[in-house]
Amino acid sequence: MKKNSSILVLSLLFSLIQTVFSQKAEKQNAFVVGEKLLFDVNFGIITAGYAEMSIPQFDTVLGNKTYKVQFNVRSTPTFDFFFEVRDRYETYLDADGIFPWRFEQHIKEGKFTKDYSAIFDQKNHMAKTDEGDFSIAPFVHDIMSAFYYARTIDYSKFKIGQRVPLQNFFKGKVNPLEIKYLGKQKITVDAGTFNCIIVEPLVKEGGLFKSEGRILIWLSDDERKIPVKVNTKVIIGSIDAELKEYSGINGLLNAKIK
Repeated sequence: MKKNSSILVLSLLFSLIQTVFSQKAEKQNAFVVGEKLLFDVNFGIITAGYAEMSIPQFDTVLGNKTYKVQFNVRSTPTFDFFFEVRDRYETYLDADGIFPWRFEQHIKEGKFTKDYSAIFDQKNHMAKTDEGDFSIAPFVHDIMSAFYYARTIDYSKFKIGQRVPLQNFFKGKVNPLEIKYLGKQKITVDAGTFNCIIVEPLVKEGGLFKSEGRILIWLSDDERKIPVKVNTKVIIGSIDAELKEYSGINGLLNAKIK
């Protein structure tokens, strides 16, 4: 497994027609405080790890009300013997606009460790990070906030290949990030059978979805747009993260068939 192996999970939150979207959500019904999503991370038929995406509480950053969003990845005890993974990501999303005020990344993968944090002063368009201060575009995203923002988009009128252009800040740079719509599919995982839309994140840098292989994400085809499955191709095969359990969802999951 490579450094930043949590890109293989969810990484986990995308060319024919391009539509310009604001990077700030106006209103959303996709998620609420209390949402928790649990995933098995499978390499072939072997469960190699577990992932959890959750919104445990509201928090305040720079005087702004935010959703505290967490993404944790860990390897199974069996895989710990070969390569221990304990990764944690956090983003603090503006409760109204679904753009970030703060981002944290804590990686422990084998002998490799890394900690990174950024405060986004969205009013003055500055990012204050461990590596210095940088100018940012209005409502710039980190990779986790971009994933949750993607859950607020209405894809009902999208054509296959249509892309949503966003901007992603990481390592002192603003990089282009696109959400590419690939169509619809019905899939079955441990959590049930769902009608899904398929999207593909296209990004150069960012920690979760770094371009080391194609990544596909299946989102429930309803207002919640919860991630049901993530697939990433690697040199020696593919790795899947599949939804195992969910709780605290903001209403009915109309896309769930059984």
